[in-house]
Amino acid sequence: MQRVTNCAVIKDDKILLLQKPSRGWWVAPGGKMESGETIKESATRECREETGLSVIDPELNGVYTIVIEENGQTVSEWMLFTFKAVDYSGTLLSQSPEGTLKWWKCNEVAGLPMAEGDQAFIEHVLNGKGIMFGTFYYTPDYQLLRSRLDPAPATNE
Repeated sequence: MQRVTNCAVIKDDKILLLQKPSRGWWVAPGGKMESGETIKESATRECREETGLSVIDPELNGVYTIVIEENGQTVSEWMLFTFKAVDYSGTLLSQSPEGTLKWWKCNEVAGLPMAEGDQAFIEHVLNGKGIMFGTFYYTPDYQLLRSRLDPAPATNE
């Protein structure tokens, strides 16, 4: 099972996101853990490599299982550990090796192109409390089949 981390950097009511060129989807900077790293070390390293920023005291915000299913069978599965940072040092890269970096106003994020699971955990990073736990089931082309989240996201009903 692959382990990946990401880190949502939030400052002055803006969130730093990375647009991946393959799908044009916006994501929180992150990537695969290296052997022997803690999840916090991985999130900090990945954020620095992709943005140029060294996050200070990132806090764990979510733990998710991502399952890829095809014809009712699991073909891939990984764990995602999401962190939130509100302070950093360094200078933002003019161009990330992984795509385009942009600070977005927090209230603009909901309409951005991204995986449905990413929408859920970004919403939690921005507005939730505590750590969210969840599982997202996708098709191989990342269409969300179903999900379970704890705590369940707030609804606007």
